[in-house]
Amino acid sequence: EVQLQASGGGLVQAGGSLRLSCSASGFTFDDYTLGWFRQAPGKEREGVSCIIKSEGKTLYADSVKGRFTISADYAKNTVYLQMNSLKPEDTAVYYCAARYNKPGPRRLLSRTEYEYWGQGTLVTVSS
Repeated sequence: EVQLQASGGGLVQAGGSLRLSCSASGFTFDDYTLGWFRQAPGKEREGVSCIIKSEGKTLYADSVKGRFTISADYAKNTVYLQMNSLKPEDTAVYYCAARYNKPGPRRLLSRTEYEYWGQGTLVTVSS
């Protein structure tokens, strides 16, 4: 059974940093893409970043490029999202998700591509 557990959210001032963690179990990272998504109040869930172990690739939404960094410690089955230079517009519930690496076209920052989801962790950035 695939399980994902996100943690690390909190309240931070604008310009500050937070590191989110996603603890994963029930699958092998070789076969899956791990993604971070966020959902602000009244808005749709949007893709933030993802990491593909089998390809050695990472991907970022334009809105976080240069500020957020996704990484993984595969020995600990954990994926991280380091968030720097936080802005009030980064305030959202952040979710980690897993997507099986099936062949064919893909949109890796689209929530519809991901089969498994963890519970969210709230990030609040004050101005």
